[in-house]
Amino acid sequence: MTAPSLVSAPSLELISFSKRFGALAALDDVSVKIAAGAFHALLGENGAGKSTLVKCAMGYYAADEGEILLNGRQVTIDHPRQAHELGLGMVYQHFTLVPNMTVLENFVLSREHLPAVIDWTVERQRLKDFFATTPFIVPLDTPVADLAAGQKQKAEILRQLYLKRGLLILDEPTSVLTPDEADEVLSTLKQMTRDKLLTIVVITHKFREVNAFCDTVTILRRGKLVGTRRVAELDNDSMAEMMVGSRETRASVEREQRAPGKAVLQVEKLSVADTVGQLAVEDLSLEIRAGEIVGVAGVSGNGQRELVETLAGQRHAEAGAMKVHGEPYTATRREMVRHKIACLPEEPLRNACVAEMSVAENMALRSFDQPPASPDGVRLRRAPMRDAARRLIEAYRVKTPGPDAPIRALSGGNVQRAVLARELSSEGDLLIVANPCFGLDFAAVAEIRARIVQARNRGAAVLLVSEDLDEILQLSDRIVVMFDGRLALETPAAAADVGAIGRAMAGH
Repeated sequence: MTAPSLVSAPSLELISFSKRFGALAALDDVSVKIAAGAFHALLGENGAGKSTLVKCAMGYYAADEGEILLNGRQVTIDHPRQAHELGLGMVYQHFTLVPNMTVLENFVLSREHLPAVIDWTVERQRLKDFFATTPFIVPLDTPVADLAAGQKQKAEILRQLYLKRGLLILDEPTSVLTPDEADEVLSTLKQMTRDKLLTIVVITHKFREVNAFCDTVTILRRGKLVGTRRVAELDNDSMAEMMVGSRETRASVEREQRAPGKAVLQVEKLSVADTVGQLAVEDLSLEIRAGEIVGVAGVSGNGQRELVETLAGQRHAEAGAMKVHGEPYTATRREMVRHKIACLPEEPLRNACVAEMSVAENMALRSFDQPPASPDGVRLRRAPMRDAARRLIEAYRVKTPGPDAPIRALSGGNVQRAVLARELSSEGDLLIVANPCFGLDFAAVAEIRARIVQARNRGAAVLLVSEDLDEILQLSDRIVVMFDGRLALETPAAAADVGAIGRAMAGH
């Protein structure tokens, strides 16, 4: 394997970085040294300072204090353009390529200096020559929207190499990949670091990937540096304790041995269109019984979002039927209250909150017209709403100035906590959750997963849609895989074959 000749691995040192946002110290005298050719993990809870640190390094934020050494030489980075010119690049958790443009167009138009008239024939040949030196290949003339998730991630990385970035910061790079795709991407990048052709900094919550691919790990906690250690010197419990401190790091609930009860949710030959009228879910049938967790695995974009939105009443079905407790179900609020249905869709700030309303008001969206918030379904009493919100804020450790703060002012992870608090505290008969731990730290993930198992143990039917296969395997009693809007595989979790699940996720 020959890597691009224009890429080489720099060393990077961030010295005494501090950054405040008002009264909040996001970074407090943090120093990190990243060796040339390192595969360096950056770990920490939500709010630990990871994103702030890399954004200061990339010039998105101006640090209050701190120096940057690149290959041992002090440099100034006041703007992302300066970081790019110095060979620093970032691959974000969500794809940044323009969907309706081809790979060729995305790559060429990403360059900072372009001729007045682009010779596309010449540019196509240059990219073909470039791809001949790289570990991945993606189709040049295919619109990015038509690429599989793994190809999109490879294209994001290749674009950084094409733009001569020798140090890549990867933000949760495998969140939308199948296990095989994740291992392929990370193992290839690992080889490039060994060959001193790239330096990698990866922000991740997945200990498996840290153990398998990273050589060094830096851990932050509440804006401070806890330490930088060789991965070989640590185990998962040690890393978790460094992330969260001396408090208990594991919140686990024993899975009760029980036979599933009666069917709570029945989906029969359901078809659902996406926003442009194409079928995202096609002829799908699924049953979930009381006291079981059914995990829906799959790469993002295979109909999972549309399925959850239909069950939550945010999207109409084109065909098929839904039943809850044997009764026809059309996902009205009245039906959801009567059948005790709780739901957490993706992107909760957009899909499950009113951004301008307070944390307390959003936490009361399920119960604002019921006692004690409303004694008669008409009058609204705000004091009981605030009291209930304070209890949930404490129980779920939601970081907020108070119950009256607008929910849009919270970080993404804390919006997730607030909505989870509202939905999981209702003790419903049916719990529908989509990526419930997305963006949450280790301690929060353990806590949320324990609460989902608690719901199952008390007899709730749980539909768990997740792009994290480890989460699916850990929590589910039964696993189904969605590919291209259909069920591609169904298996009891106890007999699950990870290889078969991965192949089904990829459509094989």
